[in-house]
Amino acid sequence: MQSELTLAPTLGFTMQQMYEYLLVVHPADEVHNQITQEKQLFYDVYKEKLAIKTKPHITVANFFAKEAMEDTLLRYMQRILHTQKSFMVTLNNFSGIPPHTVYARVQDHEPFKELAAALKVITQYIQSNDCPPAQLISHPYLTIARRLQQQVYDKAIFEYSQKTFYANFPVKELVLLRRQHQYDAYKQVQVFRLLGN
Repeated sequence: MQSELTLAPTLGFTMQQMYEYLLVVHPADEVHNQITQEKQLFYDVYKEKLAIKTKPHITVANFFAKEAMEDTLLRYMQRILHTQKSFMVTLNNFSGIPPHTVYARVQDHEPFKELAAALKVITQYIQSNDCPPAQLISHPYLTIARRLQQQVYDKAIFEYSQKTFYANFPVKELVLLRRQHQYDAYKQVQVFRLLGN
């Protein structure tokens, strides 16, 4: 839910002068393949292209920043994330955000809450440079399909609430992605290894 918010720039900066950043967890290969199959199945049944257009990921943070800030941001994030321990993620069944998103549930939110707390300094830095506050995700999930019409959501969530799904994988790194415009594809900026790897 939080990762899908569109943040408006403040104090006269246009989107062209800022990049949108996404800090994400990518599932391990086997789980990635399972979720990709689930997204393909969703597309086959409901013809929602966004389901197969987006790669499986769990959003940790979403923010806008000026390009000139990137080196400092990367140093901050490297320092912060290098002290965070790797952890396990368990996906357990499906749920939704009415009226637009169907997702695989992340069972334990605690590691993500700890990441959000550690990354608060990033929000302070971003805001001190006249950028909108970062969205730090403390209730994570893995999207199957989003931006659904209400009638598609209603039908899909009825079906998905009866399905079972279980998978787990270790999180050993976080990946920072960025794009300049809302419809651009995200490009990888940096990979941050977590402690214990």
